[in-house]
Amino acid sequence: MSSISSGTTHAGPDIGVIALVPERWESISRTTRHNVLQRLARHFRVVWVEPPVYWREYRAGAALQAHSRRPFDPAPGLHVLPTDLMSVRIFRPAALARALERRRLRRAAALLREHGCRRIVLYIWRPEFASAVDLIPADAVLYHIDDEYTFSKVDRPVPPAEAALIRRADRVIVHSQTLLEKKGGINPNTHLIPNGVDFHAFSTPAPEPAALRDVPRPRIGYVGVIKQQLNLTLLLDLARRQPEWSFVFVGPVGAIGDQAVALSALQKLPNCHFIDRQPPEALPGFVQHMDVCTLPYVVDGYTRYIYPLKLHEYLAAGRPVVAAPIPALEQFRDVVTTAETAEQWISGIERALAADACSPDAARARRSIAENHDWDALVRQIAAVVSSALSRSEPRS
Repeated sequence: MSSISSGTTHAGPDIGVIALVPERWESISRTTRHNVLQRLARHFRVVWVEPPVYWREYRAGAALQAHSRRPFDPAPGLHVLPTDLMSVRIFRPAALARALERRRLRRAAALLREHGCRRIVLYIWRPEFASAVDLIPADAVLYHIDDEYTFSKVDRPVPPAEAALIRRADRVIVHSQTLLEKKGGINPNTHLIPNGVDFHAFSTPAPEPAALRDVPRPRIGYVGVIKQQLNLTLLLDLARRQPEWSFVFVGPVGAIGDQAVALSALQKLPNCHFIDRQPPEALPGFVQHMDVCTLPYVVDGYTRYIYPLKLHEYLAAGRPVVAAPIPALEQFRDVVTTAETAEQWISGIERALAADACSPDAARARRSIAENHDWDALVRQIAAVVSSALSRSEPRS
């Protein structure tokens, strides 16, 4: 793994970043990409290129909705290039597919040049966007791996196409130690930069949200997308065993897979409370007014590679955390209680509810860990990685 200083970068107004991302800016949750690219725009001008729609979505009317959206700037230096009528993802004929993708990339590059950018960085966030490397000239290619993109419950080898992209990239970023161990040996210019937190937002006291006021304590909370990677069967068992605890879920329901029956049963229990998607600025208030926060993942070949975005948000709020024993949490055992069985979860939550776990000293210890993972500092590291990739590049003519 390469070493990069997190100090001053060589950012300049002539550098522009084309970010190829898998979701719209207004996605159902605030992702690592939102946190990184909004801050990276303080160092370089950034274009968030929304993904194309598939042909079936186009025929179903997605294109009409896309046609009403125009490029917009959600933050200084950050431009969103929305999906438009010509942003259709097709696979045949291959020449037309390449032409449509090249058109998207050229639109992004033209937007950057309009703002004086002479050097272009291609910032790829998913392996399916690898073809972009051959479709538009770029002064550097950065590949950011913030997930195990096979999404397989069973651990699988690195797919050949992704391995090829890792080799071709000038710099690679991974977000967990296990991803570094699996993929870091492919490219020597690979950097470990974990997920972070908007420390100020989550550590600054916020009022109790109205949606929580009638929820009895103790509140055992999960804040995030409700998805198939969560052990909903375990949570159902806990909720039935501990009817005096309120289990609170704050966030939208995503892909549930084989957990649909457990979710339906949870939704029927009187001590389970589901609060739908909340705006990002409201989330600190929900986290701060839980008694215990949870990371209740299934432990499998997928979750062994994740680095939960919620971890440092919970810690910045000072709340006790009980979690499944995924590898990313090993280094935080001083501030995170891990549990496997229902009995261990109950015992862990009971200890988290005890007075010493809720003391000011305990809260300060958690916040201290989170403060070291503030997004501003982590994105300075990413900006340094970009600058290092460009250090030997000549400005484009």
